[in-house]
Amino acid sequence: MVHGMTQDHRVFSAQVKYFQNEFRLLLVDLPGHGRSADVAGPYGHWEMMQHVRSALDQVAVGPVHYWATHTGTALGLLLAADEPERFHSLILEGAVVSGASMPYISETLSSASATAKADGIHRAIHDIFYQAGWYEILRKRPQECRAEEHLKILLDFKGAPWTEDHTAAPANLSDEALAQIHIPTLVYNGAHELEDFISIADKLEKRIPNVERAIIPRAGGFPAWEYPDEVNELVRDFLSRQSPHTRRVSPALLV
Repeated sequence: MVHGMTQDHRVFSAQVKYFQNEFRLLLVDLPGHGRSADVAGPYGHWEMMQHVRSALDQVAVGPVHYWATHTGTALGLLLAADEPERFHSLILEGAVVSGASMPYISETLSSASATAKADGIHRAIHDIFYQAGWYEILRKRPQECRAEEHLKILLDFKGAPWTEDHTAAPANLSDEALAQIHIPTLVYNGAHELEDFISIADKLEKRIPNVERAIIPRAGGFPAWEYPDEVNELVRDFLSRQSPHTRRVSPALLV
């Protein structure tokens, strides 16, 4: 399970509770996030993909069911294109493809980085949470979607990927590379998702040969957080049709 920018492994808390008795769970905190907050950059997709690869190598785990949200999805796709034998399946929420155009996301994150450098990371997080479109459902339904708990995760983000100057290696995943990913893939979005993410989901549906698409009716940018019961059942059904499953063990956390 791999989180997105500004988050950490806690964004999958509801999934850990649901799946921990059935699967061995490996949660990865990306460089600059969570318990990996002090891991130095660069913080580009290519570098963070290498961190995920290293995490898998450290635990000597075989092929995995890879579940990710936002930035984490881009890393999984990069690794799947390079080393498909590492995966049984891909489960992608609000998918991102390295190098693909996402104008609203790019502009919003660029603005957040500028605010973090000028006024501090907490100000940048406050602006993102209360203004960015991908948090609209959490703002509209704060109790139902655990908005306060999610904001706490964001406020724990120390901000190095936004505040430190670094030059990341280029990471671009072509349509041709996507077409070579034959791993069973589930792509899901909230019904109130931003157009940037819907366009990426459309691209994956067209390019990846073995892909399934799903929409979570009430959800926005983070369905697994906003409506975990619905997403967990969707993923359970998807996994039930994949093989082999991992054995029953307690969850593992790798930083």
